[in-house]
Amino acid sequence: MRLAGVRAQLVEAGARGKAAGLFGGTAGNLSVRVDDLVAITPSGVDCGALRPELIGLHALDGSAVDAPHAPSSELPLHLAVHAVRGPGAVVHTHSVAAAAVSVLVDELPPVHYYLAALGEVRVAPYAPFGSAELAAGAVTALGESSAVLLAHHGAVTTGPDVAAALEAAMNLEWVCEVYLRAAAAGSPRVLDRNQCAMASAALATYRAARPPT
Repeated sequence: MRLAGVRAQLVEAGARGKAAGLFGGTAGNLSVRVDDLVAITPSGVDCGALRPELIGLHALDGSAVDAPHAPSSELPLHLAVHAVRGPGAVVHTHSVAAAAVSVLVDELPPVHYYLAALGEVRVAPYAPFGSAELAAGAVTALGESSAVLLAHHGAVTTGPDVAAALEAAMNLEWVCEVYLRAAAAGSPRVLDRNQCAMASAALATYRAARPPT
């Protein structure tokens, strides 16, 4: 089976994300680009019930290469992000806090230093799921960051591999929850640009010192 290891990683990440509440029902999807191939989860399958043989391989134009099932309806979104980011992973979630924040603000306020690892998290305008408009809006709002919120929808995170993209999704959801609780209690104080820059440098040093997994 081609890209067997990548397919197995997507299965593991799907199960972890499902357990963490990032995917509701059959909503949410994950992909990894290796060279000119994109491995992506299939349509209509619960992310907690994936198997390697269900993961499809597609060319960069979306055509099936080794895909036993229809790909996620968000294949255009994944392909658009991979087109600008190159090899790496994309995780699209329907997590509750991220979806809630997406209807409140145009950009997630920096209420916690975790956000420094993600960059500026903007909100892409609403567009129908699976559409070219959604894909284009997400890429524009993503910019140089590793996360973007989709208005009235969910979130997208990126990383060099699916483990990193999933970690970004978990951290994004946590910061969104912190913001929602703080905003419900009052007017949250936020970090300034200098504080965010210092946190970003410190987090980069911390990640570099972590032992490989």
